[in-house]
Amino acid sequence: MSFVNRDIAAVINSQKNKFPVIAVTGPRQSGKTTLLKNIFKDYQYISLEDPNNRSFATDDPVGFLKKYNDQIILDEAQQAPQLFSYIQTIVDESKKMGQFILSGSQNFQLLNNITQSLAGRVALFKLLPFDFGEMKSGNLLAEDFAEACVKGFYPAIYDRDIDPTVFYANYIQTYVERDVTELINIRDTRQFRTFLGLCAARVGQLVNLNSLSNECGISQPTARAWLSILESSYIIFQLQPFFQNFNKRIVKSPKLYFYDTGLLCHLLGLRNADTLVESSAKGNIFENLIVAEFFKQNEHRYLHQDYWFWRDSNGHEVDLLTQNGNVFDIFEIKSTQTIMSDQFKGMAFFSDLAQNKVGKQTLIYGGKDDQHRTLQTVLGWRNI
Repeated sequence: MSFVNRDIAAVINSQKNKFPVIAVTGPRQSGKTTLLKNIFKDYQYISLEDPNNRSFATDDPVGFLKKYNDQIILDEAQQAPQLFSYIQTIVDESKKMGQFILSGSQNFQLLNNITQSLAGRVALFKLLPFDFGEMKSGNLLAEDFAEACVKGFYPAIYDRDIDPTVFYANYIQTYVERDVTELINIRDTRQFRTFLGLCAARVGQLVNLNSLSNECGISQPTARAWLSILESSYIIFQLQPFFQNFNKRIVKSPKLYFYDTGLLCHLLGLRNADTLVESSAKGNIFENLIVAEFFKQNEHRYLHQDYWFWRDSNGHEVDLLTQNGNVFDIFEIKSTQTIMSDQFKGMAFFSDLAQNKVGKQTLIYGGKDDQHRTLQTVLGWRNI
C-alpha cells in the first residue's frame, strides 16, 4: 500500500507537549496502534490485550506502573481500569507532558475511566477509518462512489489487500463474539446480528426504537442499550436534528448512520458496485458516505464542529447543516450524477425560513465536476 498520511498525526503532535496523557479511541482496525507507534517512536508499547500484561496490570497496578511509568503506550487501556487512578497520581506528581499514551476501541469504558480519574489531564482524539483526503494521499480513493462505498475505508483492506467480503465477515464475527459480549450480556448473538442488519436497513432514516425492537423481538430498553453499544464501539453514529423550529413543527428524532460504508454494504448484502447502483438503498448509502466523511474530517482535523440535519413535519429537509456564529452552512446530498433544479428546493426553503442566517449552500452529488452558481456551490463527492 502507498503511504497514507493520517491527518490526526499532526494534531496529536501539536498537543503531546501540553497534556500529561494522550488518549486515542476509535474502532478496531482503524490504525490506532500503527499511528501511535509512528508518532511516539521512542515509547515502549504495551498491549493490555495480552493476558500476561493484563493480569500484571489488574492484579498489581502499583508494581505494573513502577515498571511502566514513563513514555509508555498502553493499548486497549480500558482492559485494566485499576490503572487510571494510579496514573492520575503519577502525572500529578511528575508534571511531565506526554508521559502516558492510552488507546482503546471501547469508547464507553475508556471515557468512563478518563472522566473519573483523568479529567483535565488528557487530550482525547478519535481515529476513524480513512477519510477521503487520507485515501487520496495514498492514491487509494476510487473514482466511482459505488466502488468506494462497497470497499470501505478500513486500513487493513488496503494494507494487506484483503477482499472486503472476507474482511467484513471476519470483522462482524470478531466484533459480535468478542467485543459486544464483553460490553453487555447478550445470550443470543444471532439476535444481535439481526439487530445489526436491521440498523443497516434503516440507514439514513429516523431512529424508531419501537419499530427496531418489535422487528427484532426485543424490548425497547434493550434496543436502546444495543444502539448505545454500537455507538460506543464506533459502528454507528446518530445525527441529531436541529431544534430551532422557525415557527414550524420539526422532527426531533435522530438519524442513523454507519461510520464505514463497507461494513454497511456488507450487512445489506451488496458485494460489488453494480449491485449497489441497482439497489433501492443507493441514495441512503451515498448520504451515509458523505455524512460520515464530514464526521471523520471533524475528528481527524480536530475541528470541534457540530453537525445536524433539519426536517419539518411537512417533509422539507436539509440533509446536513452546521453553524458558524449565527450563520448556517447547509448541504444537500444526492447520489445522482445529473444536476437538476429541484435538488436545490430543500436548501431554498430553509434559506427563506432562516431569512438572512444562511451562509454557504452546497449540493454534494455523485458526479465529479464542481460548479459555482450565484447562490449555491455544487461539489463532486470526491472534492469535499
